Amino acid sequence: VRDQLSNLDIHKSTGPDRMHPWVLKELVGVIARPLSIIFGKSWATGKVPEGWRKANITSVFKKGKKEDPGNYRLVSLTSIPGKVMEQLTLDAVSRHLKDKRVI
Repeated sequence: VRDQLSNLDIHKSTGPDRMHPWVLKELVGVIARPLSIIFGKSWATGKVPEGWRKANITSVFKKGKKEDPGNYRLVSLTSIPGKVMEQLTLDAVSRHLKDKRVI
């Protein structure tokens, strides 16, 4: 958790919880342990905090004429702690699959 928080890109946008990556990165020494506990309980119960399942959806201009709605793409802005937990889960599952020689 500490490594993931330390490597956060502080220029990323916030999600619906408005938790800015800069805050998490700056408070890594204080927040890593409590987040680890939350992640562990979430893993054990199979329940993810409700706020981490929500997203702010916004449109981002790609190219071409700005008047053309087809020149925009939708982006989902999700919770930074939720993204950290997703990455840790992906890392754990990938490690397990490699250890068991599934991949």
